[in-house]
Amino acid sequence: MTDYASKMAKVLTEYSVPIVEGDIVVIDGPVSSEPLIEALYGAVLERGGNPMVTIGLDNLPELFFRKATDTQMEFLPARIMADVQTMTVYYSIRAHINTKRFSKIDPQRLAHYQKARKSFMDVYNEREAKGDLRWCIAPWPTQSAAQEAEMGYLDYSEFVFSACGLNEADPVTYWQGFRDNQMRLVDWLADKHHAEVRAPGIELSFEFGDRKWISCHGERNFPDGEIYTCPIEDSVNGHVAFNYPTMYGGREINGVQLTFRDGLVVEASAKKGEDYLFSQLDMDDGARRLGEFAIGTNMYIQEFTREILFDEKIGGTIHMALGRAFPRAGGLNQSSIHWDMVHGMRQDAEITVDGNVIYRNGAFVI
Repeated sequence: MTDYASKMAKVLTEYSVPIVEGDIVVIDGPVSSEPLIEALYGAVLERGGNPMVTIGLDNLPELFFRKATDTQMEFLPARIMADVQTMTVYYSIRAHINTKRFSKIDPQRLAHYQKARKSFMDVYNEREAKGDLRWCIAPWPTQSAAQEAEMGYLDYSEFVFSACGLNEADPVTYWQGFRDNQMRLVDWLADKHHAEVRAPGIELSFEFGDRKWISCHGERNFPDGEIYTCPIEDSVNGHVAFNYPTMYGGREINGVQLTFRDGLVVEASAKKGEDYLFSQLDMDDGARRLGEFAIGTNMYIQEFTREILFDEKIGGTIHMALGRAFPRAGGLNQSSIHWDMVHGMRQDAEITVDGNVIYRNGAFVI
């Protein structure tokens, strides 16, 4: 494990978010990610950065939502606001001991807390858009995550490290090549405007006009593997019955079906977690619009794990996010949510752009 932690820290600090002398670096992770926290701390120091560590205990968030009053949920500690105003790099490590810790929490309490953090997220998003704040989310294997993925811990650990390209002879060089391949795709899409998606369970169309397609190749999420754009807000029409479960806010929702008309979700249902689905759709004016459309490209990820960091990257899938759009792609939609949902595209599936088939049965054909 120590060797893999060192390899991951090297990629994160030299490729994903290269640390430069003087960087103010926040490393945020639970106790279970101690090997990666230590490796990152050392790597940041070696590159001249100033690391600060925030270590979380897994039960504290559940205690907070069980006991906190509305006033306490609306309180934003000065320390947190100071961090978001001054840090130049943020590494967030996902390594939860209990992935279902919020399953019994009232969805309205979770929504209240999300709204209360808007001022924090506004500063975060503004600094990120300006390039003043660079960030990366990275995983570390845990028994709980392995169980969610229906794997043994050793199998799951191997899956994580393989998905991160850490078994390559030189992981940094591997990700540089991955980036170059995807940039060729987004360059081809640069002057296109209209997309249509057809497969079992989905028939959808949208305009993206002059908005960018962005290559995600390990700089913000690690591991990575997708290209995405932000549909024009009122252009999305059609329906989708997602064939993968979705995780959001610590809850699992199954059988989500959405119908879009002129950009808005006008019909919605879920086989499991429908009350939570509607709590998020009714969060604010932007929650019923599509903020992102993306195609997963990481062929080392072929198994569903119930961890969106991996699942949205599965080679042979697409995903769509309700809510907040990405300004760097030209998206304008604003919302307190950004909820990714995944749909498999390996059978009887096509994506056309401006009338040209670019993707068929899980692979690009351009």
